[in-house]
Amino acid sequence: MNRSPDPALSPGAQRIGDPLWTTPLLTALSLLIAIAVSFIGSGAFGGTPVQQVAGGYLSADATLLAPAGPAFSIWSVVYTGLAVYGIYQLTAPGRRSGWGAKLRVPAMISALLNAAWISVVQLGWLGFSVIVIFALVAVLAWMIRLMSSGTPGSRTEYWVIWLTFGLYLGWVCVASIANAAAWLLSLGVGEGARWAPATAVALLVVAALMAMAISYYAGNAFAALAISWGLAWIGVSRLAGSNPSEIVGYASLGCALVALLGSLLIAWRRRTAAGAGAGGRIS
Repeated sequence: MNRSPDPALSPGAQRIGDPLWTTPLLTALSLLIAIAVSFIGSGAFGGTPVQQVAGGYLSADATLLAPAGPAFSIWSVVYTGLAVYGIYQLTAPGRRSGWGAKLRVPAMISALLNAAWISVVQLGWLGFSVIVIFALVAVLAWMIRLMSSGTPGSRTEYWVIWLTFGLYLGWVCVASIANAAAWLLSLGVGEGARWAPATAVALLVVAALMAMAISYYAGNAFAALAISWGLAWIGVSRLAGSNPSEIVGYASLGCALVALLGSLLIAWRRRTAAGAGAGGRIS
C-alpha cells in the first residue's frame, strides 16, 4: 500500500486499457446533479436559501456552532473542483487511471448524498438531514482511504482529486457538527443551557484534532484547510453575530489556528520522512 504524501511522484501507478465509458459518464451525471441541486439550495430556480429553511435553524446565528455567512463561499470552490474532476475523469488519462477508477463509485455516492442533503433541508426534514450529512462524511472518508492507498497517474490527477475531495471532506466535517447542533436545538436540547458553551468548545477541539488526524493519515493538509476555515468563521459569528459567546468565539479561532498550523507541520513532517525513506531505498 502506497502511503507517500505525494503519490504522484511515486512509481507504480496502475493503468487500465481502454475502459468503458459507462462509469465515467454516470460519475459526470451524478456530479452534474449535485451542482444543479446546489443552485436550488442557494435560492436560485425557485429554491429557498439553506439558511432560511427548516425553521431557520441552519442560519448563521441559530446555534453556537453555526459559521458566519461568508464561510459558505467555500462551496463555490468545492463545486468548481467537482466540475473539474467530472471533466478530467472523462479524459483519456482520467479514464485509464487505475487509481481514478477506484474513486468513481464513492465520488458518485458523495454527489448524490450532497443533492439529497439539500433536498431534505428544502423540505424541512432537519433530523433526516443529519443522517444524510454523516453518511456523506463516511463516504468521503472512505474515498480518502482509497486515495491514500493508491498511486495517481500524474501530478494533475493528484491535485485535481486530492484538493477537491480533501476540501470537500474538511468542510463537510464542520458542516456536520453545525447540522447536528441545529437539529438538537430544534428539539429544544441545550437552548439557553449553561453547559452549552462548554460542550461547543469541546466539539471545536474535536474538530481541530480531526483535522490533524486526517492530515497525518493523508499526508497533506487539504482537509485541514477547510476545517480551519469553518472553525474561523464560527469564531467570527460568535464574536460579531447576534448569537454571541466570547468563550466559544475565541476557542473557535484558537482551534482554527491550531488545526491549521498543526496540520501543516504534520504534512511537512510526513513529506520529509517519505523523502528520506525514498532516498534511503535508492542508495
